[in-house]
Amino acid sequence: MRRPLTRIAAFTAAFALAASAGAVTYAALDSPAAVREAPVAGSPVASTATGSVADVYRGGHASVVEITVTTTGQGDPFGGSGGTTEAQGSGFVYDDEGHIVTNEHVVEGAESVEVRFSNGETRTATVVGTDPSTDLAVLHVDADDSLLQPLELAPSSSVAVGEAVVAIGSPFGLEDTVTTGIVSALGRSMEAPNGYTINDSIQTDAAINHGNSGGPLLDLEGRVIGVNSQIASESGGNDGVGFAIPSDTVERIVGQLLDGGEVQHAYLGVSVTEADEGVEIADVRSDSPAAGASLQAGDVILAVDGDEVSTPSALQTAIDAKAPGDTLTLRVVRSGATRTVTVTLGTRPS
Repeated sequence: MRRPLTRIAAFTAAFALAASAGAVTYAALDSPAAVREAPVAGSPVASTATGSVADVYRGGHASVVEITVTTTGQGDPFGGSGGTTEAQGSGFVYDDEGHIVTNEHVVEGAESVEVRFSNGETRTATVVGTDPSTDLAVLHVDADDSLLQPLELAPSSSVAVGEAVVAIGSPFGLEDTVTTGIVSALGRSMEAPNGYTINDSIQTDAAINHGNSGGPLLDLEGRVIGVNSQIASESGGNDGVGFAIPSDTVERIVGQLLDGGEVQHAYLGVSVTEADEGVEIADVRSDSPAAGASLQAGDVILAVDGDEVSTPSALQTAIDAKAPGDTLTLRVVRSGATRTVTVTLGTRPS
């Protein structure tokens, strides 16, 4: 039985926990994602970096911030006030222009956002942009150069299972907390706040709890390899199974948010399951690019643009590499016959 994934931002004064995101039994390209394993071919040998946890902390903790978000409830149907709620998460300095990276679910619905640096100084932040499909957000603060110490991103494609990692954040509001562990697995899939799939997520046993959301997962060179986002837990607390959005995704999405404040994802419009060969279409969403190309439930997709696909996440990755309006050439088997289908991708619905 799979454990539910829980987003880890919602630490409030009442210790309220974020709602669990239930796993389903299939990976989906237009509906909630499965929490599943994805094989990682040719995984690199674990890093032999010699930096200590103390070195990583000393070099990086001043770049990690505590984020306090204030929201106001909608009230009740009898005219009562919804009241004001504060929740806390984490984030890190992305550049020397005052941009802070965190999770989308940390700042969702925020009426005000405050950023607290490790030296205790606070700044009011504005939300530059958010992307619910990857659970990433960018904030901006006006701050002196002395407060803005950006962290470097490392390519998550070079991360290896067994590599030592360090998490810095504010679990339960305990700012400037460091925990350590290893990369437990690669190629995981988790559910984004809007129900789509975040591919190639990094699993770690570093202790991650409510309030760690949006904080960095670092390698022993002090570089960001992921943004801590969710935990798998039956108790609601840390069970040693945490998940981070990979830095390759972070770099791609943050760049788009800084460029225009909005991210558009390519969209095919099918739900798929694993097959003996390729991936089988379980459902085709009406009025989707897949429907327009006459794809049908039961079709088996063998390859995308000439590259074989063997898992739902591989298909999703191929789509994520495209932009709306791009075309895909699919090799598809239907009723024993192989055919080639060309699809023009649309824009993923919000």
